[in-house]
Amino acid sequence: MKRALISVVLAACGSFQDPNIVVDLRVISMTATVPEQVIDIDLENPPPPAQILPQLVPSTVCALVADPDYTRQLRWSLTMCPQTSDDLCDDSDPEVQLGQGLLDDPDVTVPEPQLCAVVQPDTDLIDVVESGLSGDSLHGLQGVQYEIVLRVGGDGADPAQDIFAGKALQLAARVPAQRTANQNPYLTEIDTSVDGGVPVALPIGRCADQPAPLQIEQGHKMRLTPIEPPGVRETYVIPTLDGGYETFTENLTYQWTAGDGSYSDGDTGGTRDAFGNEPPIFTDWTAPNGKSITGPTDVPLWVVQRDERLGEAWYELCVEVDP
Repeated sequence: MKRALISVVLAACGSFQDPNIVVDLRVISMTATVPEQVIDIDLENPPPPAQILPQLVPSTVCALVADPDYTRQLRWSLTMCPQTSDDLCDDSDPEVQLGQGLLDDPDVTVPEPQLCAVVQPDTDLIDVVESGLSGDSLHGLQGVQYEIVLRVGGDGADPAQDIFAGKALQLAARVPAQRTANQNPYLTEIDTSVDGGVPVALPIGRCADQPAPLQIEQGHKMRLTPIEPPGVRETYVIPTLDGGYETFTENLTYQWTAGDGSYSDGDTGGTRDAFGNEPPIFTDWTAPNGKSITGPTDVPLWVVQRDERLGEAWYELCVEVDP
């Protein structure tokens, strides 16, 4: 490519690194094709696994990883275990290794390599869920969460420098009867408006996959607005301790990161305020301005869309910053 892919640490001597700017190995997002499964089961008299497993389907868990500092392969593993509070499996709990291997450089390899593994509906899953259920004070009334833990580090690098991330999934009883499983959120497109101009749809895809990304001059500002399709915010029900249920409509949040520049807000969306107003979901990204831009430079951007029930989706974007 004619343009240099941005991969240098920001000139921020003497200050804290902006958490919304990705300058080294980072797990951007983890998703599951089936974040929640709802089954017909009597919580008071749970049946044997042989009667539960036919109701379950496989769920593919994938991770989006960025590693801008290096051109290298990444060593990774995915492990299933009962949910913990720190994205690490507890050695006293059952663990199931779902996959491991080497990932070609995630930023520049074409086609884009996939870091994924499949949670199979088998007795290993039941063992993990039952272990998590043993510590649940509600005895599974609102569902039992389990976790897929990712460990990733550079091939040949010190394993002590590996990083960890976790993705929670849930298995729930169909209580009340109208309860349905959560689906991952999704977008129609992501619009951008440069310096208050006419909004246009920003192409989805990595810098390595876009021969001619949107251009913006250094120091200029672009507004990024997720366009949500009708119905993406699901209405759902959850059981209450008194035997009834409550109905809610999902809130959606957006997490924004980039390889350089700065955001007006790295986290948008969420719950309504005290007056019932929905928070804005857009953010403003300002292109870098300074020594890091010596010629046309591709800058990656990422947005992660999340609902409040373990659903998640990611989008990779790219812009060309010109001096």
